[in-house]
Amino acid sequence: MWTPFVILAFGIAAVLTLIIRFRVNAFVALITAAILVSIVSPGQWSLKITRVAEGFGRTATSIAIVIAFAAIIGKCLMDSGAADRIVRFFQRLLGKQRTSAALLASGYVLSIPVFFDTVFYLLVPLARSLWRQTRRDYVLYVTAIAAGAVITHSIVPPTPGPLVMAETFRIDLGLLILVGAVIGIPMAVLAMFICLLMNKRMDIPMRPYPGEEEPAPLSEDQMPGLILSFAPILLPVILISANTFAQMTARAEAETMRIHGDCLDWHRLCDKLANAEKTPPDAPLRLLYERLPERLREALSAGPRPVPENTVTRLREFISHQVGQSQFATAEFLAEVVPPPEAQQLRSRAERKLPAESAQWSRKERLVRALDQLSPRERALHNWMLLEAAFPDCRRTGPWEQVAEIAAILGNPNFSLFLAAVIAMGTLIRWRGLTLDQLGQVTETALMSAGIIILITAGGGAFGAVLREAGVQNSLEALLGQSGTLGGRWLLVLGFLLASVMKVAQGSGTVSMITSSAMMAAIGASPETLGCHPVYLAVAIGCGSMCGSWMNDSGFWVYARMGGFTEKETLQTWTVLLILIGTFGALVTVLASILFPLI
Repeated sequence: MWTPFVILAFGIAAVLTLIIRFRVNAFVALITAAILVSIVSPGQWSLKITRVAEGFGRTATSIAIVIAFAAIIGKCLMDSGAADRIVRFFQRLLGKQRTSAALLASGYVLSIPVFFDTVFYLLVPLARSLWRQTRRDYVLYVTAIAAGAVITHSIVPPTPGPLVMAETFRIDLGLLILVGAVIGIPMAVLAMFICLLMNKRMDIPMRPYPGEEEPAPLSEDQMPGLILSFAPILLPVILISANTFAQMTARAEAETMRIHGDCLDWHRLCDKLANAEKTPPDAPLRLLYERLPERLREALSAGPRPVPENTVTRLREFISHQVGQSQFATAEFLAEVVPPPEAQQLRSRAERKLPAESAQWSRKERLVRALDQLSPRERALHNWMLLEAAFPDCRRTGPWEQVAEIAAILGNPNFSLFLAAVIAMGTLIRWRGLTLDQLGQVTETALMSAGIIILITAGGGAFGAVLREAGVQNSLEALLGQSGTLGGRWLLVLGFLLASVMKVAQGSGTVSMITSSAMMAAIGASPETLGCHPVYLAVAIGCGSMCGSWMNDSGFWVYARMGGFTEKETLQTWTVLLILIGTFGALVTVLASILFPLI
């Protein structure tokens, strides 16, 4: 049982020793440590090196394009004077003493709909421009941005981790948004004081990116207008936020249509069933037809065309009644249907509640018993989704789903930052009169620095991936299973500590939230055992997912490389900051659960 923890300690020691003691390049150190950890972890020998590369590739897939375009945006904002324009606007509006608070508030608000990494990429050029003007407080500016962004990213939906926790604990999404945002406010206030203290203790100047030259100060008439200056920052935020809203609204619309039986085009399904006898015996349409009552089959096959409205109504009523049954999911015409992701999430959550002996059950029995764990509404939603997957050409889409399809393209972080980069480059050409060759040199300089960031960040992802293979999660589950029954507010503390350990073990805050919430749900965390609403447990886990960010966390490297800090400086600022605000957030959460249990 303890072997995974030994492997975890070995991995931590390896990467820290290589980077801090032997001054090995961060990318080389992370890949070396990943290979060593993978070799001593369980698994087939033929896959031990392959999974390092796969972990690297998965991380690069998610961040490479975004980092590249963010680097171009940042470089163009600096060189065109747009960043200076924004900074001077904040200084005139709030005064120089409150500029750091404005950066923290910006990160706090923007990171609700937008991922932390993207917010940090977009705001860090402002911190660099502020330092160029003031020649002071660089640590304050960068840590303020990071603190504001990481708080809401960790405890306020619709970022992925809190979103999954809401689903796992069956928490109303609006309630989690409200409670997370309220608890995040004192966390942000404390973070501001911590950032001020760190800034006093660590006078670190801004360091230029490789190949970057410091531009000369600009006069007011040499800078682009305020709207044009803000556009590369606000456009991705607006598009990504609109996409988030459209997707959430489309999901709610689809759920409403399913509950009311409007998710299928019943007339089209009736027309198809009327000709079902001409289809192969094992076709889903034929199997559904044979499941219908005999009188309904006769009405469908012998009736006039188009199918009469009363026959359509009878079919709809029959299937709507069947959909609510657990056994419906194992019907022959649905047996081989691959569940859509939302249906799979419902299944997974239900299967986690099954006893250990369920592993010996047949596939059909396991599924039926699992669906019995769901509420009638959830079971019906699951089965409607299976029907939609079985008969996709009869599926009805609402207007918001069509909007969401367009928003998914425009609001994709890669595409939205591409558009922002185009605007930033156009602004640079317009206000500095660059030729295309000169613009190419500027973007090449930006991409050179981005390449280093991508390599190191993806290396951290590879290291985290192989640590996950060590089996720390399974060992923690086993320990929890042997620890007896816990109850009350101690479960909030346990969720916080568990998420912290998972964050240290594998690096991803999102994975930490997902696995920790699943484990807490499995050991019986409920309003009865907690003594308060489960929303507080979700927030406590989110706070725990902030703690323990180190060199296997991609956020660690984004902060370090985009901010221009060394590994030691990042541990002293970023890591310590997150531990302090995460721990404080957990304490505030426990106190709030006592004062306002919400049950």
